Amino acid sequence: MNDSPQGSKIAAFFDFDRTLIDVNSGLLYVKYERKLGRVSAIGYLRVALWMILYYLSIINMEKAYKAAMKHYCGHSGADLKRTTRTWFDREITHRLQPGAQIALNAHKEAGHPTIVLTTSSQYVSEAACDVFGMDASLAAGLVMDEQGLLTGDLDGPLCYGYGKVIRAEQWAKEANVDLDTSYFYSDSYSDVPMLERVGHPRVINPDFRLRRLAKKRGWPIFDWQEEENAFLIPNSDTTV
Repeated sequence: MNDSPQGSKIAAFFDFDRTLIDVNSGLLYVKYERKLGRVSAIGYLRVALWMILYYLSIINMEKAYKAAMKHYCGHSGADLKRTTRTWFDREITHRLQPGAQIALNAHKEAGHPTIVLTTSSQYVSEAACDVFGMDASLAAGLVMDEQGLLTGDLDGPLCYGYGKVIRAEQWAKEANVDLDTSYFYSDSYSDVPMLERVGHPRVINPDFRLRRLAKKRGWPIFDWQEEENAFLIPNSDTTV
């Protein structure tokens, strides 16, 4: 079925890092920038620490994100978009998890829009949407001045924690999507607000805190590194 009981559409939202793909893209991107000489050794270590704290869900992500964006303040947004896409094509395209491909195919076959919902930048999200054949991307929008230079600001709440719910609700209203009958796939405890918001939360290779909560709540847990036990068919209890 394509439509919810209210007549609006069912959609499938996907976290990006360690859900659609098998790694944390932020650390890979900083490694790429480090190779090009655009990030110092200290800068690289700082981001690595942030990634550890992010995994443990004990970081002020908005503060860390804004600190990271200061590095690009005054840089051309168009240049960053091109750099991001070049990096994505080289480092990320081949990292789509087997289970993610199965889920994407099943939702597309069911007529459900598929959406990237990520804390990563809009350029990463847009690349994922394009490369993986998805319908929309929701992420942190980077603000540019009249000359097209990045200001270091975001166009709204960071797409993290409850910020993902805010962005998803805004998009769903415009797209006539019913979140109460929609799906969200994630590996991270920080995504609990969005997992609670949709009708069909789906937990993918979770961190230890999310695994514990998912078992308590009865949320389905899947291993997307393997094709077996990778996906729950929409509106059924059958695993494929």
